Amino acid sequence: MSISSGTTPEGTQTEEEASRWVRGMFSEVAPRYDLLNHLLSANIDKYWRNQTVARLKPYLNKPDVKALDICCGTGDMTILLEKATSVPALGSDFCHPMLIEAGNKFAAGRLKSPLFEADGLRLPLRDCSVDVVTVAFGFRNFANYRQGIEEMLRILKPGGVAAVLEFTQPPNAAFRSVYNFYSTKVLPIIGGVISGSPKAYKYLPESVRKFPAAPELAQDLSAAGFRTVQYHYMTFGVVALHIAAK
Repeated sequence: MSISSGTTPEGTQTEEEASRWVRGMFSEVAPRYDLLNHLLSANIDKYWRNQTVARLKPYLNKPDVKALDICCGTGDMTILLEKATSVPALGSDFCHPMLIEAGNKFAAGRLKSPLFEADGLRLPLRDCSVDVVTVAFGFRNFANYRQGIEEMLRILKPGGVAAVLEFTQPPNAAFRSVYNFYSTKVLPIIGGVISGSPKAYKYLPESVRKFPAAPELAQDLSAAGFRTVQYHYMTFGVVALHIAAK
């Protein structure tokens, strides 16, 4: 898959239409997003985020590190980044209802990480201004993957790293068939009923199927200009964590 591609929700023709569709879809599911994430993953999503932060510790332990979580949703990764650093992290998302949910969570936990509304493809940050940038389960929803990669590269300082935690197709064929049955037959029913948005939980597994496999995404990150790229599968290859250094 070319890195110039992006998500293509059913019925959309342009990047602008795809972006608008994704924003509307996440606006609909925001109030029940956390519940469904934890339910549909059997709470393993918490482990995936914790492992991401653990692998980033050499970078997060630096004094005055500036970390940014893009596509932050309800803020779970942003919270972990704040707890792992000596200064508050930043969290951004282009879906306002998601940021409202994150803000409520931060207020309840007395967290200090600032949140701001912005498209991950056009961030209001200076070049070379961030040490660490993370995106957890949001990258595959970009309307343009190449632009998303280039924007992360732009805002990172030399020596900084980007961490992309994303669902992927398991490399083992037998497990992949089981996983695909769950994600295409079971997940849409449960997610649709609880969220009240069947289209969202039809789109989400379909977006995983269309997304580049982990080796392809690693090649895309390298081709865009990242110096070193490593990726790690978790939970039988259901998700992959890519860590790319500038």
